[in-house]
Amino acid sequence: MSSGAGSLPAASPGQGLSLKRQLLLWLLLPQLVLFLVGGALAYRIALNYAEKAIDQSLTQSVRSLARQVKPVGSGLLIDFPRAAQDIIEQDPQDRVSYMVSSPPGRFLLGNDKLPSPPEKASPSTGEALLYNAQVDGKPMRVALLEVDYGEPGSPQRMRVQVAKSLAVQQRLTTELIADMLAPLLLLGAALSVLVYGGISRGLKPLTRLQAQLGNRREPALSALSPIEMTQAPQEVHALAAAVNQLLSAIRRSLGQEKRFLNDAAHQLRTPLAGLISQTELALTETDPVALQARLNKVLAGARRSAHLVHQLLSLARNEVEVKLQPVDVATLAREVAREWTPQALQADIDLGFEGDEQLVVMGESMLLREALNNLIDNALAYAGAGCEVTLRVEQKDGRVLLEVQDNGVGLSDQDLSHVFERFWRASHVPGGCGLGLAIVAEIAQRHGGQAKALAAEPQGLRVQLWLPAMSSPRMG
Repeated sequence: MSSGAGSLPAASPGQGLSLKRQLLLWLLLPQLVLFLVGGALAYRIALNYAEKAIDQSLTQSVRSLARQVKPVGSGLLIDFPRAAQDIIEQDPQDRVSYMVSSPPGRFLLGNDKLPSPPEKASPSTGEALLYNAQVDGKPMRVALLEVDYGEPGSPQRMRVQVAKSLAVQQRLTTELIADMLAPLLLLGAALSVLVYGGISRGLKPLTRLQAQLGNRREPALSALSPIEMTQAPQEVHALAAAVNQLLSAIRRSLGQEKRFLNDAAHQLRTPLAGLISQTELALTETDPVALQARLNKVLAGARRSAHLVHQLLSLARNEVEVKLQPVDVATLAREVAREWTPQALQADIDLGFEGDEQLVVMGESMLLREALNNLIDNALAYAGAGCEVTLRVEQKDGRVLLEVQDNGVGLSDQDLSHVFERFWRASHVPGGCGLGLAIVAEIAQRHGGQAKALAAEPQGLRVQLWLPAMSSPRMG
């Protein structure tokens, strides 16, 4: 992350909708769908109630009209006063028609265009039958009532029909919908405003988080300091914690890089200066023997510089996170001991191995090999000719021990407390750079273990690398 970052870049159109717009979409869109569904249901309910009101009015009208047609002997007396007409024609804006027929279907009075009931319908005497029909091309609701009259020996039946236009039904439905939906529209608008305000307020912690990340103009490491989100919802706390973990990893990586550069600049300055000095002297040397001596010093300095660079790179590599997996350290230690045997023989040192045939730990084989290489290299360099060096691998006290022991001159108690410090050296023997045991300590830490340096009996030095043991240490 650059220390000069001003603010986080705005989302481009190709990056999709903003979080606020997505929340508004997912909250208001279902609200709109529910409103439309509610409106359709309300319309159907209002239509049903209007139909019931019309049916009730038609039933009353057809019964009232039937009471005005009175049987007299074998005939009918039609008493249709003004009051009855007012009942039928109670709504001047609505079209109302009636018809009296006896026997049913034989026109006597009213509008002869009123249709008969559907074929499937079977009117019952004294019970009103309601059905929809078309009169002059217009939809109407019809109420039909049949009554019996006449002498006992010659019974007859009369049919009375009253029809009303469905326009009144539509008008009633529209009025009911208007009365129902107007308050719902106001409530929906108020709810939308509340939702928008709630989303804006709920996203304020994210805005503050963006401001904290975007307004960091300090130097790189200080700009990676943890962000603070004291007053925010739980989800924002989790986001801030994840960002803090990322910042911590970046800060640690930058710190390691800076430390590596400082160490390299500090440690390479002296050997490079020596190389330049010896090379300049060799260029002016005329004596072949003296020239050879100068070139030998240049070669030794170059080797020391290469060894230092290798150690610095190993130290930087060890500081990153490692992926642990089962490693047979006993087999690994025997391989390392065999690789160092020729160099031990050349230095007149007896290098041996002691330990189990198989011993498994959770580790990274390359780093553990590097640690063993540094332990043996340190022992061969400082133990002295004629000494013995032993590489030991065993399980002890519930942990796995990797140990290199020599019977050389050893170190004092005061020196033992410094052996794992970077660039610290107890001997002035050329070739070392003071990083080998520091690398061992770093590797131990990366594996959840620890490194120790102890005095050997009767003399010498023991450097130990303790690692956690697996629950099933033996490899099957």
